[in-house]
Amino acid sequence: MLDRMFSATRRVGVVVGWILVHVLIGIGLALLLAAAIIQFFWGEISVNQMLLNIVAVETDGGGGPIVWVSILGIGVAPLLITVGLALWLYFRRRKVRHSGGSIQPRRPPWIMRTVSTVLVAAVVIGGSTAFAATVGVGDYLDAVNSDYEVGDFYVEPTVTRDANRRNLVLIYLESGEGTLADDELFEKDAFAPLKAVTPAADGWQTVEDLQQYEGGGWTMSGITSTQCGIPLKGIGSSSGGGAYNALGGNVQTYLDGATCLGDVLGQHGYTSVFLGGANASFAAKDVFLDNHGYAEVKDLSYWRTLGEPATAFRSDWGLSDERLLAHARDEVDELHATAERTGQPFNLSLLTLDSHEPVHIYDYCEVDTRNEVTSAFFCSMTQVAGFVEHMEQQGYLEDTAVVIMGDHLKQIGGGHAFQDELEDHGNRTIFNRIWVPGGDGDADLRPGVDQLSMYPTILEAAGLTLSGREAGLGVSAFAPEAPPGSAQAMDPSHYAELVTSLSPEFYAEAWSGEDAAAQ
Repeated sequence: MLDRMFSATRRVGVVVGWILVHVLIGIGLALLLAAAIIQFFWGEISVNQMLLNIVAVETDGGGGPIVWVSILGIGVAPLLITVGLALWLYFRRRKVRHSGGSIQPRRPPWIMRTVSTVLVAAVVIGGSTAFAATVGVGDYLDAVNSDYEVGDFYVEPTVTRDANRRNLVLIYLESGEGTLADDELFEKDAFAPLKAVTPAADGWQTVEDLQQYEGGGWTMSGITSTQCGIPLKGIGSSSGGGAYNALGGNVQTYLDGATCLGDVLGQHGYTSVFLGGANASFAAKDVFLDNHGYAEVKDLSYWRTLGEPATAFRSDWGLSDERLLAHARDEVDELHATAERTGQPFNLSLLTLDSHEPVHIYDYCEVDTRNEVTSAFFCSMTQVAGFVEHMEQQGYLEDTAVVIMGDHLKQIGGGHAFQDELEDHGNRTIFNRIWVPGGDGDADLRPGVDQLSMYPTILEAAGLTLSGREAGLGVSAFAPEAPPGSAQAMDPSHYAELVTSLSPEFYAEAWSGEDAAAQ
């Protein structure tokens, strides 16, 4: 009896061990392939970027081919390989048993077991290590252990005066890195068309050396940092609600506890409209905008209902910048006419698309560079420049502030252009131009600020007076210096730790919809 029980237990143990080994192989392969795919399409990213982009994945107008490659490469391929390996080993052993064990191994069993163990360990450890390095797990663990809390420095934006409020046009340039203006490093200045219509001699200003905040680097991080004044993160707040209640599903809220640009403008009578060529559901951009004061969000589905021809769309993302900016001209005409009639200002926010890699070359774009990405950037900036010229010709710049800036630095993953030129560059910055009517913004802009300070800067450009000139963690670039005690007055190394800290208390409240400042 005991022998039978021992034998049965041993067989169960062998089966469980066999299953566990193959599960580990599958996990190792999935992590290894995930690291390879992420490196190719995005380069090194953060844990926050990974999770906050998969809260609402879209195969239509959200980088569809990339999504499918990720699903097949990370989900399907490891499963098929693991199952195939298991079946091969099963039938091989079955063949040996049916042959009466007459097939003699070419090597001693202990060697085969050792080699197998080493190979399994290599797959598991290699996959885990590669994935951890690619998504910055080490940085995330440092953030977990940080003593800094964003809530200790967060400043709720307080408008003390809005008598000088003015219309606002906010344009985000996809991957709009200012470094691409260096015509000695690249084939030509990608921003030349936009520079031509925004000269300093006419009153346009620039935040010199505008920095991407530490830990940023993707579209939603660029939008939320410049509109809310806080780093985009949410790890540790999963129990609080919002996007973390629906990874990959139906996201209901997005940073409801934070007071962002659209919220403040809405409190002061603004009508906010967003135009973008891609599917706004990707990464829950539409939820963020809807939660924070935007009355209309016009995206891929909207442009399709207007009957735009198929040639106006790129299959992976959406509407071309040529057509987007054409609609933007109509939109700003309508919004400006309504503002003049009602006395209520507007905020028109745009996000370009043509410069998102892999680039798509439309018929209106002439490729005159060896690397077509340079031409694609140039063509996109040409479309934006045409929109700025339209506003100037219509006289809108007399009562409308304009803020133009990149949403983040250009990504330089293995499959992206300019990796050699940018990887070791000493000062990668974000392109920007600011227009304030009537010379109200003639004061020099404080150089070297990061994206978090663009939030109060935009509010001041719109003519609103801010208490302390602060909002979120940012201090307006129109302020000559950061006030003592503010996040921006911290030692740079301490500020970097604050910005990258997990800050679970602050973000739990920000995501749950509670007032994040009331801690």
